[in-house]
Amino acid sequence: MKDKQLVQDMQVGGERPFFGLCDARVERVSILPGESSFKQCARLEVEHSEFNGKYPFWHNDDCLIRHCVFHEGGRAAIWYSRRLTMTDTLVEAPKMFRDMDGLVVERVRMPHALETLWHCRRVRLNEVEISQGDYLFKDSEELHVTRLTLHGNYSFQYCRNVEVHDSVLHSKDAFWNTENVTVYNSVLDGEYLGWHSKNLRLVNCRIAGTQPLCYAHHLVLENCTFADDCDLAFEYSDVQAELKGRVHSIKNPAGGRIVADEIGDVIINEYCPAPGACSIVRRA
Repeated sequence: MKDKQLVQDMQVGGERPFFGLCDARVERVSILPGESSFKQCARLEVEHSEFNGKYPFWHNDDCLIRHCVFHEGGRAAIWYSRRLTMTDTLVEAPKMFRDMDGLVVERVRMPHALETLWHCRRVRLNEVEISQGDYLFKDSEELHVTRLTLHGNYSFQYCRNVEVHDSVLHSKDAFWNTENVTVYNSVLDGEYLGWHSKNLRLVNCRIAGTQPLCYAHHLVLENCTFADDCDLAFEYSDVQAELKGRVHSIKNPAGGRIVADEIGDVIINEYCPAPGACSIVRRA
């Protein structure tokens, strides 16, 4: 195996100072304002470094980043890269991760995560905290997410083939236009959840927010609970739902079966696509 070049203990700015660097270990390096510090690189191990210049990691393959800080100036930091792992890192910059393929992110905090994780494929997140994360994961696919804490709206829009486990998502308009998504043991807090989704499955989840799960196709809920503000649920959806506790109100479901311990208002009016096609049952 080729020995890794050692790059350490320096401050570097300007444009492309390490362009094309391969098979290197980078330690305690401070990237000052500039652009594209590690562009077109491969097989880097980057530790205990900080980034104030924009676009630092574009078009890179097989890199490891850990114990680093991306300040606000290090925006749009990691795009068009393959097989990258980031652990134990603070990301203060927006627009992190775009057009990635093969990404692992663990024990990372992103307090200003606008427009993050767009158009990514084969992604694993574990123990990640994200705030200001509007449009997180837009147009991404093959995602496995565990213990994510998210504050940010419009998450997971247009995503495909997703698993979410043990997470807390404070996000209105989450999971819109998604396909083949399963969420386990999570809190989903935000209005208009899961509209226009296909094959959305929620297992052991707590759901909060008005008008959840409307216009959904092949929707399944198993052992889920609804908060008191979950009104006007399931409009125009075909659904198979086994719910615990009370459902505040249900409006014009298209078909399927809904079972709950207690059911409040059931609204079936002239706009229902198939009156009577959905069985709504109070559990004995």
